[in-house]
Amino acid sequence: MDNRPIGVFDSGLGGLTGVRELRKRLPHEDIIYFGDTGRVPYGSRSPETILQYARQDVAFLLSKNVKCIMAACGTVSSTYPAAEAAQLPVPYLGVVDAAAREAAFVTRNRRIGVIGTAATIRSRSYEKLLRQLVPGVEITARPCPLFVPLVEAGYVDHSEAGKQQITKLVIAQYLTEVREAGVDTLILGCTHYPLLKSMIGEFMGPGVTLVDPAMTAAHHLERMLAERGLRASHESGQAHFYVSDVPDSFVQTADLFLGEYKGGPVEQIAIDKY
Repeated sequence: MDNRPIGVFDSGLGGLTGVRELRKRLPHEDIIYFGDTGRVPYGSRSPETILQYARQDVAFLLSKNVKCIMAACGTVSSTYPAAEAAQLPVPYLGVVDAAAREAAFVTRNRRIGVIGTAATIRSRSYEKLLRQLVPGVEITARPCPLFVPLVEAGYVDHSEAGKQQITKLVIAQYLTEVREAGVDTLILGCTHYPLLKSMIGEFMGPGVTLVDPAMTAAHHLERMLAERGLRASHESGQAHFYVSDVPDSFVQTADLFLGEYKGGPVEQIAIDKY
């Protein structure tokens, strides 16, 4: 047993979908979440800047004595070097590896679509992994930069009809090429995108399996904790949230991502100190 918290970080709010899945699967675990709201988005930054930010985010979580770290950010998971992650004093898990393995498992026709931020698609991280996992795979990748601001503005599944209509137009603009490629599996390569899952699924059709990176990463983390004897013995776990900008907008929007799992205290920190 290990009662230290799980550390989770993201460039902003999207990683809260990972927290939601962890709360569902591991209700006895404490969670420390850092959202870098002062420097969001990461997806349009250079690889060097993303790596600098990721190192600071990891350093902050390590200062909180976490027992493992989940990078609930597709952009960081696509950029942070595996060799560096392996040198960390605690286990590290990114959403890219987990989602790629799930997609490789579920595809039937070996045609896989990948959507994500510009940095994630530019890194070709999913493509490299999928080519190792699925011989002869055909990959159709598409950056979807407007999805993140749409989600954070509340233009999501189950919002009012007018907002949904706007989002559906953007989905059609981005995903027509992917659908026409005949993919049977689509990786939602950003942790914001599951909030558009119903609309994306409707557009892609019932024959396409959507892979949720937050869900698959939470599943992998659950298994890793069990295998290493790191599960907590709390009766009920707590979540504590940290941000790098004023907490107001984070607090107002967090419930959209967390669903029935309500947030805990939110504290602003100076991430540049790490």
